[in-house]
Amino acid sequence: MSWSHEYLIYDPGAINRSELTGLISDFQRFSIHDGPGIRTLVFMKGCPLYCAWCANPETIIPRPEIMLIPHNCIGCGKCIEACPSKCLAQVDGIVSFIDRDKCLLPECGKCQRVCYANAVNISGRYLTVEEVMDVVLRDREFYDRTGGGVTISGGEPFAQPVFLMELVRTAKILKLHTAIETCGQVNWNIFNSVLEHLDYVLYDLKHMDSRRHLQGTGVDNRIILENAKRLGASGKPVRIRLPLIPDFNDSEENVRATAEFIAEFSNLEALDILPYHRMGEPKWGQLHQEYKLQGVVPHNKERVFELADIARKYGIEVTVGG
Repeated sequence: MSWSHEYLIYDPGAINRSELTGLISDFQRFSIHDGPGIRTLVFMKGCPLYCAWCANPETIIPRPEIMLIPHNCIGCGKCIEACPSKCLAQVDGIVSFIDRDKCLLPECGKCQRVCYANAVNISGRYLTVEEVMDVVLRDREFYDRTGGGVTISGGEPFAQPVFLMELVRTAKILKLHTAIETCGQVNWNIFNSVLEHLDYVLYDLKHMDSRRHLQGTGVDNRIILENAKRLGASGKPVRIRLPLIPDFNDSEENVRATAEFIAEFSNLEALDILPYHRMGEPKWGQLHQEYKLQGVVPHNKERVFELADIARKYGIEVTVGG
């Protein structure tokens, strides 16, 4: 592989494809909300942001992780017997504890292989480009009929830039429509190199205020906004996504600032306002992590549509829910 340290120029001839792997969390087939047509989503692991509301927390950390789902456990104890490091334990006959410091992932994984009740899951598999594309190509007939394709998501796809580049380059060789969902926290030279092989971009804007962005995600928004401006002049179709989080970015001031910022984009298709939901909350517990927004109540529909109407005053297309 080769990303020049000075210019970050990708050299596909320097890559050994048989050795190149990416850390993939999951696939979602038949998606209709993440780009045009029917699509397959590829969820890559690793993210430079740490959003408290993340619905896919299993994609944040760039390594395989065990997720325990105690309510699926039937108490057979086979996972405990199979674990060579004895890092699993039962509470009241149910497997509900793991000593992650002792876990031998990614080399092991024996616990998952013997758990047919789906109480032990491993998020994160190292796959080659060919293995990923084997899954993606299963639904090619649906892409061709609907104008769909593959969308690379995460986590943050740019957290694995070399694999990402080879993945989208291969997809274009196979004449697939390519899209990416990104937070934009990446060096622009890398972004721009990958952009050449993309047909569509879904770009998240969490908050327009840098201080509040830092508080909510762990990083400020300087690079994200700079890249958004460049993307807005790139000519590639782009949808901006605003995850609407109560008491974080749901003020009328922030919605106005977001709409005003993107209204100048010549290639803007729409602003997608994504109402807060708690469907990802159980995953935090499965990773033995605290969900910091526990008890936060989602907005009612009236409030969401009021904010959407505010954004529409800036002459842009606005959708609710993607």
